[in-house]
Amino acid sequence: MPENYQPPKFQQFNGHEDPRQHIAHFVETCNDAGTDGDLLVKQFVLSLKDTAFDWYIDLEANSIDSWDDLQNKFFSRFYSARRTVSMTELANQHQEKDEPVLDYINNWRNLSLSCKDALSKISAVELCIQGMHWELCYILQAIKPKTFGELATRAHGIEMSFNCKEDEYLVDASKDDGDGDDATP
Repeated sequence: MPENYQPPKFQQFNGHEDPRQHIAHFVETCNDAGTDGDLLVKQFVLSLKDTAFDWYIDLEANSIDSWDDLQNKFFSRFYSARRTVSMTELANQHQEKDEPVLDYINNWRNLSLSCKDALSKISAVELCIQGMHWELCYILQAIKPKTFGELATRAHGIEMSFNCKEDEYLVDASKDDGDGDDATP
């Protein structure tokens, strides 16, 4: 290591997190400190703990030839449980019967972040709309929101309007005393 070099403080990987994210954070931290190549290999152990550290110390001496070699061995041992989502899975998402529209939009958006296929912002909004209750879908297709922020604002407003009309109907129905005579004496 270079003289007067102070290793950066690394996020610790214990073997249960996403290994790709860990490598990305590690490399970015090292790049900020101006390190690369052999220094990456030497410092990598500083970013490990628990099971991951045990794996590292169990490697045979001189079994790492380069940073690429270390990454390959690391990825062979630790894998990401993060699942990728297909476009078909996104297209098959539907708002549940009593699911508030904002919950549906947030759930859909979070799922879309794991989609392996590139999707433009407008296409994502349109695809999200397709899975909404038909009344919302029909109105929002005419409005054509372009962002998720606009979609959430519009959809929530429409849903609130529907709920108010439903409440008015229930109030009107409860005013009817059921005797069939609506005339006042």
